[in-house]
Amino acid sequence: MASLPADFAPEAVTAIRDRLDLARAGGLKILFAIESGSRAWGFPSPDSDYDCRFVYVRPVRDHLVLQPPRDVVEFPIEGDIDAGGWDLRKALLLALGGNAVVVEWANSPIAYEEAEGFRARLLGLLAEIVDPAKVARHYLGLARSHISRIENSGTDVKLKKLFYLIRPLVALDWMEQHAFTTLPPMSLPVCLSQTEVLPSVAEEIGRMIATKAQTREMGTGPIPPEIAGYLEARYGHHEMNMPPSLKDENRRKRDRALAEDFYRQEAEGV
Repeated sequence: MASLPADFAPEAVTAIRDRLDLARAGGLKILFAIESGSRAWGFPSPDSDYDCRFVYVRPVRDHLVLQPPRDVVEFPIEGDIDAGGWDLRKALLLALGGNAVVVEWANSPIAYEEAEGFRARLLGLLAEIVDPAKVARHYLGLARSHISRIENSGTDVKLKKLFYLIRPLVALDWMEQHAFTTLPPMSLPVCLSQTEVLPSVAEEIGRMIATKAQTREMGTGPIPPEIAGYLEARYGHHEMNMPPSLKDENRRKRDRALAEDFYRQEAEGV
């Protein structure tokens, strides 16, 4: 089952499906393959790369070996095609640690293919085992890394790079306004539409998204004042106001057991 925008280049989709077929030829069962990156985050450019990410599972026999296989599949980046995947075990272990990536992949609105019912099953599990407080720290870490790069770039910045700082901060605002009890939408426009921010900030972010959709290069320049004020205020706020992570050892053991059972059932079905 696939769900692809009409404007996706057919040759790009074919190239991605060729890579998925190569992974399958190696004995992997692909559970889902989705688009990540700016196209799925809701702020693409006309020349945005195609960032295919997939989750797979190996047959049981592949685990009965002396040297465990790698838990990632990486294809060389060629042109605007970037494809790679994670073993389900790796994805679940990262989710238990609060990494938001697999949650975002599972929620991507753009799917190249998926095993029937798998994403629904996975999302049900993730709702049980993922600690939103840990995910909040993941988003804060993303913001920290990008704010450092912007600070080191001087007065003028690459304006399209601002989205990689705006997105985690809007996600953190969304999570805070939901009392850090659930996880935010993957799409920046959707997340922004559900978050209370100053109207002038929302309008400026919307204007930047519209500009990026129309041009291959936004260029460099000073950060728009409304955006600069928002980034400074919200980054500082979240740095000082992270929610505490769960410390319940019984809950931790329960979550890991749920993840292990889920992984075993999916692997035994290959």
